[in-house]
Amino acid sequence: MLGLFGTLNLGARALQTQQLGVEVAGQNLANVNNPAYARQKVILQSAPTLPSLIGPQGTGVEAVAIRQMRSALLDAHVQNEVSVGGFWTAQQSALQTAQASLGEQIDRTAQGLNGSAAVAEAGTVTGLANELTGLFNAFRAVAAAPHSLPERQVLVAQAQTLSSRFNQIATRLDQLTDQLNAALTRDVATVNQLLADIARLNDQIVNAELPLGGIANDLRDTRQQKLEELSKYVAIQTSLASNGTVTVSVNGTTLVADRNVVEQIETYDPGNGRLRLRTTGDGTALDPVSGSLAGTIQVRDTTLAELRADLDTLAGELITQVNDLHRTGYSLTNQTGADFFTGTDARTIAVNPALADNPARIQAAGAPGAPGDNAVALALAQLADQPLAALDNRTFQEHYSQLVARLGLALRNANGQIADHRVVLDLLHRQRDALGGVSIDEEMTDLIRFQKAYEASARLIVTLDEMLDTVLGLKR
Repeated sequence: MLGLFGTLNLGARALQTQQLGVEVAGQNLANVNNPAYARQKVILQSAPTLPSLIGPQGTGVEAVAIRQMRSALLDAHVQNEVSVGGFWTAQQSALQTAQASLGEQIDRTAQGLNGSAAVAEAGTVTGLANELTGLFNAFRAVAAAPHSLPERQVLVAQAQTLSSRFNQIATRLDQLTDQLNAALTRDVATVNQLLADIARLNDQIVNAELPLGGIANDLRDTRQQKLEELSKYVAIQTSLASNGTVTVSVNGTTLVADRNVVEQIETYDPGNGRLRLRTTGDGTALDPVSGSLAGTIQVRDTTLAELRADLDTLAGELITQVNDLHRTGYSLTNQTGADFFTGTDARTIAVNPALADNPARIQAAGAPGAPGDNAVALALAQLADQPLAALDNRTFQEHYSQLVARLGLALRNANGQIADHRVVLDLLHRQRDALGGVSIDEEMTDLIRFQKAYEASARLIVTLDEMLDTVLGLKR
């Protein structure tokens, strides 16, 4: 039998256990608004029994652990989904900036073209498209009055406006590439800081858990938060070691192991001005598949690079086609062989300064000494409707509209992916909250339950104290 003193110890142990339950419930309530916190639960079990003549006799209750209500599987899913969100958010931001750089407005009520040349899936466009139309309209005006100087002056002004628009868009897209490179550098610095934070938390967890055992729940909460922050920038692979530390890898390259940062990440220029990623130690190239770093690299090297190349193709073909025709014509001063445009691409296209200074030098006639001839001006105007092999058998206007439409579709895809990501992430968060989220109602119920148990245990001790007084009083 336990006896009075054994039962007194039972009551004291019960008091301590119920007090621990109150403390854990209080900790949960204190962190109800902490998004990194996972609910904790006191794990109780019967204390070791004592043998007696009538069989093993219980000695009360004891707390064996404070368990964190987490699912490693759900945490892994959240990390992966955060990486997906980072990837598409980076793309969305870059594509929105690129769209603004074009300065185009899309009329979605307009009727698109049919067939494979459906450049207007996103509608008709304005901006550079209007300037292109204005150029060929100006050529038509010169063809209608080839001897008139004002029409030639309007043509020069329109061509200068078009060239300036090409220059501005090319400059903005180049600046966007530079901004994305700078964003990569900033994000890599953040990644390296998070790696250092995770290694430090690994060390703190080992130091907290090794001496007395148990689980450093709060430190593990903070580490999980850091892992999810890191996942926003780069898709990571993690594994939990037996000592409680977590190993972090990217593309199979270990970055954090045990309590140390094994490798950091840096950017480098492979020679084309588009920064890439590698480790700082052995220089292993990294090509993350998700996260904002991967999203930034992909949108910069695919969609935006293709956009820039298509714009240069458009400007280059416009320069070539217009110059080839213009060289064959004759000006009002009987000059011939001059180019209408200078430059080779969107960044360098410009109107020939000689023509800008003297519009009479525009070579609109098809023969010398014929100021009323409009053969070349008419041919230049007809370029507007001519499909060109270099533009995939599209006209200038169709090629540019296709360029704008592709950008719009890429942005629409990114927007759709982000919407889907938010739905999935919200679902995962709800599932995780159902397991480890703090419910004020549940914690208040537990608080009352442990409080009543504490009061009952205290009452047991009071009763035992009275019984001991009675026993001691027998000798008086």
